Amino acid sequence: MRLDDFDPNAVNVEDQRGGGGLPIGRGGQVGCGTIVIALIAYFVFGVDPTQMIGAVQDSGSATTQVGAPAGGTTATESCSIDQVSRETCNALSSLNKTWAPVFARENIKFAQPKLSFYSQQGRSGCGTAQSAMGPFYCPNDQGIYIDTDFYRQMDQQLGASGDFARAYVIAHEYGHHIQNLVGLAEQVQSAQQQNPGRANNLQVRMELQADCYAGVWAAKNRDKLDAGDMEEGLRAAHQIGDDVLMKSAGRRPVEAAFTHGSAEQRMTWLRKGLETGDDNACDTFADMRG
Repeated sequence: MRLDDFDPNAVNVEDQRGGGGLPIGRGGQVGCGTIVIALIAYFVFGVDPTQMIGAVQDSGSATTQVGAPAGGTTATESCSIDQVSRETCNALSSLNKTWAPVFARENIKFAQPKLSFYSQQGRSGCGTAQSAMGPFYCPNDQGIYIDTDFYRQMDQQLGASGDFARAYVIAHEYGHHIQNLVGLAEQVQSAQQQNPGRANNLQVRMELQADCYAGVWAAKNRDKLDAGDMEEGLRAAHQIGDDVLMKSAGRRPVEAAFTHGSAEQRMTWLRKGLETGDDNACDTFADMRG
């Protein structure tokens, strides 16, 4: 995907790599291996971390990790640490430019999310951030959190390689930001508390909608796509389907335990976004309204 270079004055970046964890602000801001892979894959692509860590605020500094890359002190520095950092910032910038006009047309207040880089361990408004959680969105501080080493794990361990697959990661998390801004995330959380038996089903619908929103973003930037990009995204969606992950971990797929959707469901909703380019087509809750 050939995205334009980010504008350092138009992205909100925070860099915790190297243990500093200082917010930069706008314009600057079964075998052990199998278990680790299963953990990363299970929580990747938008799980609400408050369900996992109890929304406990981590008031301490992130632990400095031996060999962790040094973070930047400006957006330009942080986004230029390596290729994947730049790709991530380019995607964030494109997502901001794509979704802001959509909100303006609907007369809904728009706010950019914060992108927070960390290495191995960091802190978020939802508690401790750990690499094994995979990328996640925290509604408490409207932050997208990512340890960029996850991209290597996507490529080498999850079978989801390519620059568009990496862009899909950020676009999906951005989808959760959209849900937060429009109030859907709060509504779903309330419904989950009122009806715990439907909590997983509701969470799956949230994840599938975020997949669809990722596809909508890509469709609105179709002129930036390279040959094979759509296939990369669909392959990534397949590889992180709950049924595929459960099989990879040696477990029998059980739909009642799904939190993100099956491979087929994830591919279907990403494809819908890609083909329509219309966020109104991403209503994964439509059949519940009767």
